[in-house]
Amino acid sequence: MGRRGSTSSALGIEINEPTEESLTTVAQEPDVNSPLIQRNLRNDHSLLLFLRERVQKDLAFKQQLLNYIEHSKKDKKWRLAAANAITVLVRSGVQFNGANLKGIRIPGADLSHGSFDSADLQDADLRGVNLQGAWLRGTNLSRSRMSGVRFGELPRRPEDGAVRSCAYSSDGKTFAAGLEDGSIHLYSTATWKVNRILNGHWNTIRRIVFSPKGDQVASASHDETVRLWDFETGLLQHTLTDHDNWVHCVAYSPQGDNIASASDDRTVRIWDVVTGECSQVLSEHTEGVLCVAYSPSGEQIASSSADWTLRLFKVETGECSHVLCGHTHNVWEIAYSPRGNQIASVSRDRTVRLWDVETGACLFTLTGHIHVIECVAFSPKGDQFASGSGDATVRLWDVETGQCRQTLMGHGDVVKCVAFSPDGNRLASGGLDETIRLWDVSVETARFVSSGHSMDVCNVQCSPKGGLIASCSVDRTIRLWDADTGACRQTLMGHNDSVFSIAFSPHGDRIVSGCPDHSVRIWDIEAGTCLHASGGHSDSVECVAFSPQGGTFASASDDNTIRIWDVATLECYMVLTGHTGGVRGVTYSPNGTRIASASKDCTVRTWDSGTGECCLILIGHTNWARHVVYSPQGNQLASAGYDKTIRLWDAETGECCMTLTGHSDRVICVAYSRQGNLLASGSWDETVRMWDLATGECRAQLRNLHGPIHGLAWSKSSDGNYLVTSGGDPSVLKWEVVEDDGLCHVRLLWSATNGALTMKGASIQDVHGLSLLNKQLSKQRGVIGEPLRETSKSWCPTSSRRQLKLDAPPVLDTPVEQPAQEEHPEYTSGNEDDPVLL
Repeated sequence: MGRRGSTSSALGIEINEPTEESLTTVAQEPDVNSPLIQRNLRNDHSLLLFLRERVQKDLAFKQQLLNYIEHSKKDKKWRLAAANAITVLVRSGVQFNGANLKGIRIPGADLSHGSFDSADLQDADLRGVNLQGAWLRGTNLSRSRMSGVRFGELPRRPEDGAVRSCAYSSDGKTFAAGLEDGSIHLYSTATWKVNRILNGHWNTIRRIVFSPKGDQVASASHDETVRLWDFETGLLQHTLTDHDNWVHCVAYSPQGDNIASASDDRTVRIWDVVTGECSQVLSEHTEGVLCVAYSPSGEQIASSSADWTLRLFKVETGECSHVLCGHTHNVWEIAYSPRGNQIASVSRDRTVRLWDVETGACLFTLTGHIHVIECVAFSPKGDQFASGSGDATVRLWDVETGQCRQTLMGHGDVVKCVAFSPDGNRLASGGLDETIRLWDVSVETARFVSSGHSMDVCNVQCSPKGGLIASCSVDRTIRLWDADTGACRQTLMGHNDSVFSIAFSPHGDRIVSGCPDHSVRIWDIEAGTCLHASGGHSDSVECVAFSPQGGTFASASDDNTIRIWDVATLECYMVLTGHTGGVRGVTYSPNGTRIASASKDCTVRTWDSGTGECCLILIGHTNWARHVVYSPQGNQLASAGYDKTIRLWDAETGECCMTLTGHSDRVICVAYSRQGNLLASGSWDETVRMWDLATGECRAQLRNLHGPIHGLAWSKSSDGNYLVTSGGDPSVLKWEVVEDDGLCHVRLLWSATNGALTMKGASIQDVHGLSLLNKQLSKQRGVIGEPLRETSKSWCPTSSRRQLKLDAPPVLDTPVEQPAQEEHPEYTSGNEDDPVLL
C-alpha cells in the first residue's frame, strides 16, 4: 500500500466513470438481508479480500456500500452494515477526502490507513473504530463519539538525547531508556513519567536490561564498562571494567545469576552478578562483538560480530557449536525466539535473517528496509518479531511466513532500539530523533507495508508526457508514482546520500538526480537502472534541470558553480562561475537559450546557455535566493527567497515587476501553472499559496501541511489543473485546483504516504469519550479544540448543538480536564448511547 486513492458520489465524492447501473438512488433503502448486516467482518480477512476485489470491479456494489453508510446517518439499524461497508471501501483504496460523513454510525469499523482529508465527521459514532495510520488532516470530528478509538500508538515521549537502548521490566511496570549522554531513564508505565535517572556512565548507553527477578538493572556503554544497578534504590552495585574497548551489549542468563557482555575487543565475557567477577572469556570472533544473548534454557549463548557471523556457544564448556554465515556486513543485533529454537539477526547489509538454532540453517532472508538495520526483538508469543532501521521505520515480521505484517512510521531518524512489553500488546522504539514511540500491536489490522518514502521528500517533478510523478527523498531513493492513482510504480536506488533534486528529460524517459555527496546520476526510467554517475562538484548538488532539447542538463551546487553536462557521456563541458555563494536553484528557459540560477549571495543570474556568459544579475532579495523558474511563455522569472518573498522579474530586462508577500517564513520553492496565470509557492511556514499573477493576490492557501514545503510541480493534464506537493514528511500529495469566479478551490485527490497517523488541523471540539492518552496523542499531532468533560448527559445529535464549518476554525470553549478512562473498553449491545458489540 502506501497510497490513498479513489471514491464515491453519495457522500459528495466523485466516482470515476460511473455506469448507469451504479448510480442507484440513496433514497432506496438497502437490502436488509445482506450479510453485511448480520455480523462484523473486520477480522474475516478472506471475505474482506473478496469484497475488496469486487468493489474495484463493480461500481454498483461500491454504490451499495456507500448507501449503507448514508442510511446509517438516519437509522441506527444500519450501523453494523455501515461499519462493514466503510471497512471494505477503505481496504479497497477508496478515499473520503472532503466527504460529507456528518452523523454516520460506524462503531467498530476498521479505517486503518484510510484517507479522510478535510472530511466532515461531525456527530459521527466512531466508538471502537481503528484509526491506525489514518490520514485525518483538517478532518472535523466535532461532537463525534470516540470511546475506545484506537490510533495504533500512544503519545510519543520526548527525551533529552538520542535513545540508544530500551527495555521493559519482566512485570511490565517499568520501562528503561539508555541515552547517548550515558544516562538511564526509568519510567513508570502506569503514568509514563520518569521515576529515576541512573547516572554514572560517561559515554553512550548501548544496551540496558532488567534481571529476570526485576531486582537489578545492567547497562553496557561505550565507556568500556558494564554497570550493575540496584533497581529499588538506584545505587550502583558493580562496575565491570575488564573490557578494553566499547561494550555494545549485555544480557542476563535466564536464572539471573550471570551476565554476558559483548565488546569491540572481540570478546564475550561471562560475569557473576553477585561478586562482579569475570568467570569466562569467549574469544572466537575475529572482529568486534556487537551483540550477545542467552537462549531461554540458559544452555547456549549466541553472539554476533563485525566479522559478519553469528556464533553459538555451549554455556557449560564455552565451546563454539555453530558458526552462522550469510550476512555480508556487520551483524548488529540478534534475538532468540521465546521457545529458543530460532534466532533473528539484523545487519548492516539491510537484511533480517531467521536461523534454525539446532541446524544453523538460514530459514528466511527478509528484505524491505532500505537502510542499515539496527535492532531486533521477538514478541513474547513468538509469532512475530520487530526490526528497526536507519530508514526511520519499524517493521513487524511474521515468523511462520517471513512476510512483513506492518511498517510502523513516525520516527524522524534512525531507529536504534525496539522492545515488546511482557504482555505483547505494546512495542516501544527509540532512536536518534530523541523520542520514544509506543505502538499498539494488540489489534490485528489490515496488513500495511508502505511503498512510500520513509523520510522527508525533498523534491517532486511531473513527467512532461504525463502519467508519472517522480519524488526524491532523504531516504536516498527516487520513487515513481502513477499520476492518476498514486500507486508506486518504481523505486530507483543507488545514491549513497539524500537525493535533493530530480528532473525529467523532455521525452520523459530519463531522470537526472543530484545529491549531497557531490554526484549527479542519469536514470533510465523503463529499465529502472542508473546509466551514469559522475562527480565534479566539490560540494552538495542542490538542484538539477534538463534543457528543453534534452541533450544537456545543468546542476547547481553549494560550491558556487553551475555545471553543464552532456547527457550522452555525462561529461561536464562548461562551468558557470560568478556567484559568491552556494547556488540553490537552476532552470532553463522554455526555448533553451537561457539558464537562470538562484544563490545564497541573494541574487538571481541569467546565463547564455551556449557561451556561458552572464546576461543579467537580478538584485532585490535581502536573503538567500532559494529557487527560480521561468514562466511557460519565457518572458518572466519567479524567484523564491529566504526573505519571505516571491519576486517576479522581466526575463529580458531584469526589472522586478512585482513582489509577493504573505508567507511568514522562508519561501523555498515556486512553480507556474501550465497556463501561466497562477503561481504556487511553498514555504517554511508549512503552507502553499496560490497567487493570481495578474493582480498579485493570494487566491488560495493550503494549511496544516507537515513541515517546510520542499517541492511543487504542476501535473500535465488536459482536464484541469493539478498540483503536486512535498514537504517535511514522507508524503507526496496531489491536489485538484479549480478556478471559479476569482477563487481557487483546492481538493486533495490522493496522498502517497508512509502510513503514519496524520491529524494536523483536525477538530476534536466537544468529542465524547476520548481517553486521556488519545487526547495527548491528538494534541501532539496538531489537532484543535477540546473534547468534552464526560457527564451523565447522553450524546446529542447535530440538531441540538451548534454547527461547525469545515472551512473555518471552530470556536474553542474553555478547556476542561479530560478524566482518565479505560483505554479500550469492551463493547456490549444496548441502546443508542451504550457501547456496541461488533
